[in-house]
Amino acid sequence: MNGKLLMRGLLVVVVVATCAFWAFPLADSIQLGLDLRGGIHLMLEVLTDDALRAEAQKDVDSLVRELDEQGAPGVAGAVESPIRFRLTGLSADRDELLPGILEETMPSWVFRRNGEDVIFDRRADEVSNIRELAINQALQTIRNRVDEFGVAEPVIQRQGLGSNRLVVQLPGVDDPERVKNLIKNTAFLEFRLAEYPPNGGAAVDTQEILGQYGGTLPDHLEIVAQDQRDSDGNVIGQGYYALEKRPVITGRDLKTARPGLGQFQEPVVNFSLTHEGAGIFEDWTGANIGRPLAIVLDGRVQSAPTIEGRISDSGVIRGNFSQQEVEDLATVLRSGALPAGIEYLEQRSVGPSLGQDSIDQGTRAFAYGIGLVLVAMLVVYRGSGINAMVALVLNFVLVFGVLAYFGASLTLPGIAGLILTIGMAVDANVLVFERIREELHNGRTVKASVVSGFGKAWSSILDANLTTLIAAFFLINFGTGAIRGFAVTLTVGILASVFTAVFNSRLLFDLLLSRPGRVERLSI
Repeated sequence: MNGKLLMRGLLVVVVVATCAFWAFPLADSIQLGLDLRGGIHLMLEVLTDDALRAEAQKDVDSLVRELDEQGAPGVAGAVESPIRFRLTGLSADRDELLPGILEETMPSWVFRRNGEDVIFDRRADEVSNIRELAINQALQTIRNRVDEFGVAEPVIQRQGLGSNRLVVQLPGVDDPERVKNLIKNTAFLEFRLAEYPPNGGAAVDTQEILGQYGGTLPDHLEIVAQDQRDSDGNVIGQGYYALEKRPVITGRDLKTARPGLGQFQEPVVNFSLTHEGAGIFEDWTGANIGRPLAIVLDGRVQSAPTIEGRISDSGVIRGNFSQQEVEDLATVLRSGALPAGIEYLEQRSVGPSLGQDSIDQGTRAFAYGIGLVLVAMLVVYRGSGINAMVALVLNFVLVFGVLAYFGASLTLPGIAGLILTIGMAVDANVLVFERIREELHNGRTVKASVVSGFGKAWSSILDANLTTLIAAFFLINFGTGAIRGFAVTLTVGILASVFTAVFNSRLLFDLLLSRPGRVERLSI
C-alpha cells in the first residue's frame, strides 16, 4: 500500500471514528424535536407599534421638560400615532428653541408648525431601527423567560428575515396556558406616588377621585384601577387610585427578584435594586414618609402601602398573589419587561404518545427504505454493491455525528430528510458505477475504468448535490421549525453522501486495485 493511499485511509478512519464518538449512544446524543417528544408550538407577533408609541411618549416628556427648563413653560404634548406627536402651547417666537433640543437629544424627529401647534414626525430610518430593536429585545426576553422556566432545548426564533413574527417550540411542556401567560406578560413595573386616597385605601369609583379635584384631574395625575379580591383570591370588584404619572423607579431599576413569604406567610416577591435605583428610591422614600406608594404592574395597582421609613436597596411586592403567580412574576421581572405587546397567532400541542408513534413509524419507514435500497444495489451491481452498502452505513454515522456535535434536534421531517439522504447517497454511487460499466464495456482495463468512472461522474454528482444544497440553504434561512429540521438534516446528509460516495468508495476500489498482480475482473 503506497503512502498516499495510507493517508487517505487514516483520514477516513479518523473522521468516521470521531463522528461515531459524537453520535453514540444515540439516545443520549440526539435531541428530539417537538413533534417527536411532545410539547407546544406557538406563533407570536410582536406589536412593534407599541414600542414606537412608548419611545414617542418618552421623547414627548423629555421635550416638554427641556422646554420648561429653557423658559417655555406651559407646553403640553400628546402622541397621535406611533410615529407622530403634537405640541400645544408653544408660541411661534419660541420655535428657535426646538432645533437645538432636537439636535442634541432627539435627532430622529423633524418638526413643522401647523397653526398654533407643532407637529413632530419620526424619520423613516429610525422607525425601522426601533421596530427591529423591539423584535430582537422581545426575542431575547422570551428566551430568558423560557430559560428561567426550565424548558429543555426550546426553539425560539424569528419566522424569517424581516418578519415581526416569532416561533416558539417548547418540548415536554404540559401546561401551555401557564407558559403562554409567562411569555406574554409585559411585566412593566412602576413605583408611583398615590395622591388619593391619602390613606392608601382604594376609592370605590372614579367619580370619588374626580370630586376631590373639582371634576377635572390635574395634568400630572392619572386614575389607575386595582382588582379587589376576596380571601380566596377571586376578583370581586375594582378600586381606583389617583397616581402621579411620573414613576419614582421602574422595573429597569431592579437588580433581581425572588419569590418569598410575607409577614403573614402570604406569597410575595422580594426584590433588590441597582446601585443607582437604590439611591433614587432612598432619597424619595425618605422625603415622603407617611404617604402611600403604589406598586403598578402592567398598568394596574397591585398594592399601595404607606411609606413607614426610608427604603434603600430592597423591598417587597404584595398583591394577593398565589404561589405560582409569585414565581412567574419573579421570573418575568428578572428577565426584563417586553418592549412591546405580544399577540398569539397560532398554537399547536403535541402529546408524548403521538410523538412516540411518529418515532415508531419514521423508524419503520427508514428501515424499509434502507433495506430495499441495499437489496437493489446488490442485485444490480453485485460485488460493487457492497461498496455502496459500506458508504451508506458510514454516511449515517457521519450524519448522526454531525447532528449530535452541533446539538441539532431530530424532527419528524428530519427523519424524512434522512430517508431522502438514502436516495441521494446511492445516487452518487449509481452515477459512478454506471460510468465504470461503460468504460469496461468499451474494453478499458479495470483500473482505467475506475479512474475514468470517478472522474467523469464527478461533475454530475456535484451538479445534483449542489442544486439540492441551494434549495436546502433557503429552507434553513427562511423556514421555521419542522421545515428547518428537514433542511438541516438534508444538508448534513448531502455533504456526508458526497464524502462517502466519492471519497470512501474510491478508497475501497483503490484498495482492491492495490493488491499484487493485475485485477482482470470487477464484480459490477
